[in-house]
Amino acid sequence: MTQTTVAGAVSAPAAGRRSSKPKSEPTGTDRIPKPSQGWYRVKGTDLKLRRVTTILEQGCSKGDALTYWAGNITAETAMDNLPYLVSSSLNPEQRTEAYDWLRRAHTRKKDERADVGTAVHKLIEADVLGTPMPEELLTDPNLTPYLDHFLTFVEEWQVEFEASEMVVGNEEEGYAGTLDYLLRSPLIAAALAAYFEVEVPEDSVFCGDTKTGGELDVKGVYPEASLQMAAYRKAKVAWLRDGTKVPMPRTFWSGVVLHLRPEGYRLIPAVADDAVFDAFLTVKRNAEWTSGLSKQVIRPALALPTAAEEAAA
Repeated sequence: MTQTTVAGAVSAPAAGRRSSKPKSEPTGTDRIPKPSQGWYRVKGTDLKLRRVTTILEQGCSKGDALTYWAGNITAETAMDNLPYLVSSSLNPEQRTEAYDWLRRAHTRKKDERADVGTAVHKLIEADVLGTPMPEELLTDPNLTPYLDHFLTFVEEWQVEFEASEMVVGNEEEGYAGTLDYLLRSPLIAAALAAYFEVEVPEDSVFCGDTKTGGELDVKGVYPEASLQMAAYRKAKVAWLRDGTKVPMPRTFWSGVVLHLRPEGYRLIPAVADDAVFDAFLTVKRNAEWTSGLSKQVIRPALALPTAAEEAAA
């Protein structure tokens, strides 16, 4: 049945239901999409954009790496606390408590690293924007080395920032995320030009990311960083801090990852070109499979048909 709508007509509310007031258009900073449960919701619309970090978590296979990491953390924790574990093993109540404490060692380590990373990002954002740094973070002795090395990086590489913690999105491909920063640096441009043996204009804009885990020159910057950066580079739109929606600034095809550790820093090139973006889209499809279709394809076991069902067939 086809329904036609007369221009200017107003539909009557369904019986027993109040007519809802039209939603007002978001203004100011309310226009900036906010992350929620793996998505960025574009206010004033029904549009949801999948979060880049969620895509990488769901779509990238870690193989046995996380299993080995968790095993190593548990083993290190056990060796560092042998007297406690031995004494606890002799008491049934303490044994259960010690067992639960030990099996959560890798979770505590992961949360600890996440807390440090979040705090460092807040300090960097405040410094880039010229806003007051949170006092509780500024006076934390554990965070002081990270901030010192960040400021050294800015001075040594003559960095000028274009944006910090900016939400960007690609509505066509259905994703969004918050990039760490966009920057300019003639020294970074020269270093990348020499490294890749290509021409890099000194006024180029680069995507930048900060990582605080792992160890310098050993681990801490993984290939997923390039996938994340490629997704941000290929965003179509960006939201300024006042909520204004603008085209995504053009950036060079290689970004940089600032690996910050208490003992120093390293600046790591991260290729984020078209090939890496294509790989990100593949990871996105993997994530959609993992979080969606994969949950629907294996069904309950079949039952043998009854005699009546066989006859009906």
